[in-house]
Amino acid sequence: MEITIQKLSSANMADFFDFFDHRAFSDGSPFAPCYCNAFYLTAEEVRDGIGQRSEALGGGLEGMTLALKESAKELIEKGVMQGYLAYVDGVAQGWCSANDRQRYVRTGSFIPYEQRDEDYTITGGEEGKVKSLVCFEIAPEYRGQGMAKALLRRVCEDAAQDGYEYVEVYPQVTEKYSAFDFTGPMAMYGHFGFEEIHRHGKTIVMRKKLA
Repeated sequence: MEITIQKLSSANMADFFDFFDHRAFSDGSPFAPCYCNAFYLTAEEVRDGIGQRSEALGGGLEGMTLALKESAKELIEKGVMQGYLAYVDGVAQGWCSANDRQRYVRTGSFIPYEQRDEDYTITGGEEGKVKSLVCFEIAPEYRGQGMAKALLRRVCEDAAQDGYEYVEVYPQVTEKYSAFDFTGPMAMYGHFGFEEIHRHGKTIVMRKKLA
């Protein structure tokens, strides 16, 4: 299987939405729909901004889906939301959100409508120093075939070329495997040379120092 990776941009935004609309949550993930908004929004913005937009668009799941989709479109067009799409035979089958850590509101796991101290691991003064990879979503039929590893490798390569000192990731303390663990497994990060630096609640913060 040949996997190709592309950075998210306005040019391939349609592929991003096609992936999230048709393949990303086809296994009943509890995080559908998301369109990867929540890392960029405060709990208040999710509860009030997205909530109000959802009601204006008809409410219910359909209204929420449209509101989140509109929000993601705005974030992509403004260059705020960044990440990578993984393709097989020209069709997007995977995604990861990766950005300068200072562009995110939160990292690690979270409850979108609640603001907890352990969700907010962002610290100031490191613009351009730390590239954060906060989530993966892989189409169910392509899990376990190296797609997340290919995305992680590309994030590290580009971060090094862009002058970042570290790539930072946020696996969770879990008792058993879950297909819905969107932050990625600690074992995979260890294989790529990431080391634990501290913990916030159930979030394990790991970093890889770049050459």
